Amino acid sequence: MNYIDIIQKLNLISLPEEVGYFVESYRSTLQFIPPGLTEQRSACTAIYYLITPNDFSALHSVRYDEIFHFYAGDPAEMLMIDENGNKKKLTLGSLFNGFDQQVIVPSHTWQGLKLKPGGTWALLGTTVAPGSKFKDFKIDSRDNLIKKFPHLISEIQRYTR
Repeated sequence: MNYIDIIQKLNLISLPEEVGYFVESYRSTLQFIPPGLTEQRSACTAIYYLITPNDFSALHSVRYDEIFHFYAGDPAEMLMIDENGNKKKLTLGSLFNGFDQQVIVPSHTWQGLKLKPGGTWALLGTTVAPGSKFKDFKIDSRDNLIKKFPHLISEIQRYTR
């Protein structure tokens, strides 16, 4: 199976503000108002997300904790930068090949995701609670991120456009 088959089978579309393909696979009907907000949110949302060598998830942050799941394909490298500029790199991939199959990205952590060299595609998913909305997605320019984290210039250059 190639990634075009997966895009068609899951009805994936291009992700706004990002590059890659996604579809929301779940949005809880349970609604509540999270602390600090005045509007109702779904208790939980989930998406499928597919990347290829031509695209990657540029450094961005989201308002709430995000759980990444690896489903199929080739390993993908994730970079996380916390608010203090501490970095963490890990590889999402098959548990049977020694990689992380599930990763927690804490809220407001800068995160980016790319295929490992030689990879052709990776199908992943994320789960967010409270449920995610596009306005929770924050992306910043390469220049601003370098100003915030000058000690991480090479990583920021690699994970931004």
